[in-house]
Amino acid sequence: MAEQVQFGLDTFGDVTLAPDGSAISQAQVIRNVVAEGVLADELGLDFFGVGEHHREDFAISAPETVLAGIATQTKNIHLGSAVTVLSSDDPIRVYQRFATVDALSHGRAEVILGRGSFTESFPLFGFNLAQYEELFEQKLDLFSKLITEEPVTWSGSFRTPLQDQNVYPRTEGGHIRTWVGVGGSPESVVRAARYDLPLVLAIIGGDPERFAPYVELFHRALAQMEKPDLPVAVHSPGHVADTDEEAAEQFWEPYRGMRDRIGRERGWPPMDIAEFRHEIEHGALYLGSPETVARKMATKIKALGVQRFDLKYSAGSLPHETMMHSIELYGSKVVPMVKEMLAE
Repeated sequence: MAEQVQFGLDTFGDVTLAPDGSAISQAQVIRNVVAEGVLADELGLDFFGVGEHHREDFAISAPETVLAGIATQTKNIHLGSAVTVLSSDDPIRVYQRFATVDALSHGRAEVILGRGSFTESFPLFGFNLAQYEELFEQKLDLFSKLITEEPVTWSGSFRTPLQDQNVYPRTEGGHIRTWVGVGGSPESVVRAARYDLPLVLAIIGGDPERFAPYVELFHRALAQMEKPDLPVAVHSPGHVADTDEEAAEQFWEPYRGMRDRIGRERGWPPMDIAEFRHEIEHGALYLGSPETVARKMATKIKALGVQRFDLKYSAGSLPHETMMHSIELYGSKVVPMVKEMLAE
């Protein structure tokens, strides 16, 4: 199993703080994310993902552009979105941008398609939130045809039809690896199977093992449709420091600030320290020393039977330097320990 599992990192380009407590510019955040991706490559990690958002507290609205910058400074790591909000974008342009990243990276581009847990992109680009489900379904259908790199004939409700349309550039490998990101809807899990696309489960709260039925559903759906089996990945938040105490001290205030800011928009109560501790001990927060994080990762990877684990290492105002140390510990200590545990 250890040989089958890959390890990645994700970030949303959270706007962080300078030493004097002021917010650094979004431009500097983006440059810092490039440095974080380069470090992940130097450490031999398998994947580096950046999310798409259109709001003040996250700096990355164009993942492919950031990934292109990382691509030219890295050699081996796969680079992808986490996620691309396909519902409010043009599938053809998404394909073209990722095909360009694939060229710059010599075949290392991936795309994770999702509906998005934030909705700012819908009014920004003129889409109706009432059509949330239909937009994603139709655009995913079109994108599934684009990645075959064959002439496309397609029609739907949200754009003009295509008739034997070629789309460029084509990739050297003939395919862009495409995943579907899911937050926990059985219908979304089955849809990924229907389109022959591997699955990424966003597990951001609660006991990760409650998602085991979704993994089983995905494999069962593929089998019933007589399709080849496909990998499943998970994305969860976390932070690594030299000790458990240091990790909690560094992470608590930035994480709570981000959680409460989003919570006010969604009607959630403020997070208290008891909830924070519960997420560390029993939930989806992978936080602590390298040994603590490695033990939890190995346990949950075994329980879920997944093929990739992506740690969402950024959290609100957590400083760039602190995240760089976390990435260093994750790549140099946590991942080797997890591999050893999975091999036992």
